[in-house]
Amino acid sequence: MNKIYSPLEQFEILPLFPINLGFLDLSITNQTIMLFLVLFFLITYFNSLLKISDSTLFLIPTRLQSVIEFIFNMILGMVLDNIGGKNNKFFFPLVLSIFFFIAFMNLIGLIPYSYTVTSHFIVTLALSLSIFIGINIICIRTHKLEFFSLFLPSGTSVALSFLLVPVELISYIFKPLSLAIRLFCNMMAGHTLLKVFAGFAWSLMSAPGIFFFMQYIPLLILIPLFGLELGVALIQAFVFSLLTCIYLNDAINLH
Repeated sequence: MNKIYSPLEQFEILPLFPINLGFLDLSITNQTIMLFLVLFFLITYFNSLLKISDSTLFLIPTRLQSVIEFIFNMILGMVLDNIGGKNNKFFFPLVLSIFFFIAFMNLIGLIPYSYTVTSHFIVTLALSLSIFIGINIICIRTHKLEFFSLFLPSGTSVALSFLLVPVELISYIFKPLSLAIRLFCNMMAGHTLLKVFAGFAWSLMSAPGIFFFMQYIPLLILIPLFGLELGVALIQAFVFSLLTCIYLNDAINLH
């Protein structure tokens, strides 16, 4: 009798090298390994575009350099279009780093027997909270006490302010939650669906008779589904970066 595996088992955090210091758990897990791999691939990816002699980009771009130049122009256009002000290019390295970091975390999870870091809510929440706290620090340093005008739109009457201020405050607090939940849900749902179809095809392979040939149906469905998940991985990185630009614009210009 075949053992039935849950599609959610792929998201389990497994301690590979247990390290316990009293109540403090510093174990190296599969999630930790994947995060270090993402950082390693990011550093290698950017260093591969540089000449060893003078650390400049190739005059005649390679295919890899052409791809990254396209992404650079796309992210730069996003920053210029969505962040107002004279110094909006100052935030380009931040948004570009966010895009590549999330994109690599999403894409590495599509490799068989790998691990999807962004399928955990605690990871996406920590990422969105760190960005959100940084945006608030920028806003407070730029506008001082005018920061609180975010919660009270101009021209609002005193009577209406008692209703609008709590609503604006709640919506503002939930911004990092919406960022985290959107990324977490999309990645977890897509990978779960892939595992369901793959498990269904695996079960049919051990079935007798005509059911053995029915395994090709879920296998054929897996091909476009994998392509869709690949697109979702890149789109979610783009959406996360775009919303970061919008939140930065609101903080800088007090919209």
